[in-house]
Amino acid sequence: MSLLEDVDLLDEPGTATPRRTRATSGGTGRRAPHLRHERTLLRAGARLVAGMDEVGRGSLAGPVSVGVVVVDARTRACPQGVADSKLLTAAQRTALLPALGRWGLAHAVGHASAAEIDAVGIIAALRLAGTRALQVVEREVGPVDAVLLDGSHDWLTPPAQGELFAPAVPEPTLTVAPQVHLRVKADMTCASVAAASVLAKCERDAIMVAWAGEHPAYGWESNKGYASSDHVAALREHGPSPVHRRSWRLPLGDVIG
Repeated sequence: MSLLEDVDLLDEPGTATPRRTRATSGGTGRRAPHLRHERTLLRAGARLVAGMDEVGRGSLAGPVSVGVVVVDARTRACPQGVADSKLLTAAQRTALLPALGRWGLAHAVGHASAAEIDAVGIIAALRLAGTRALQVVEREVGPVDAVLLDGSHDWLTPPAQGELFAPAVPEPTLTVAPQVHLRVKADMTCASVAAASVLAKCERDAIMVAWAGEHPAYGWESNKGYASSDHVAALREHGPSPVHRRSWRLPLGDVIG
């Protein structure tokens, strides 16, 4: 059993509270994300733990963005209402930003552009964005020891075999490479990951809304670059913009009536 596999069985250490009595998020009936996974890593020797989550991986246009929130042993419970960004409305996410700005030791959002995604592929672009975010928090609080990453695939750690050729985009480096801990649905259970998802979603959405003013045909103010029907129709009529991911199989051609 891994360090984190049994953490969900109990509430805080030394208690035996069953799952059904856990606190819920903002009275919605959802289980509120907690810091038990982060505290497990801190008790195991980590000084700083970062929760990370990405947004924009499946978008047709715009950057892929990675949020990071750093906590330590002194960090208290996350602000009420924090949850996986996909479970919140835009208004709920925006309302959380002031409290999230005061919570944790440091936070940042890193981005990799559509051009960088085209140059290196989506996995390497995720690593670029995530490492850029970690560089920001490292300058504020020092090297992060452990990262809690949502999902079952470690896209943050560089390939063990290295690059056969010079990378198309130089990769940033960290003072110390953190140990990555994967957890499926971490954005729903880990407070630092849920907070990171909200920050990343808000920042990326703001970028897409700003670009919608420059490229109004694609409806980015509402679809944020994803493959909605209006976005697909605009691509077929107008072709791709400079911030579309040209290496992807974009739905181009005549508009289907």
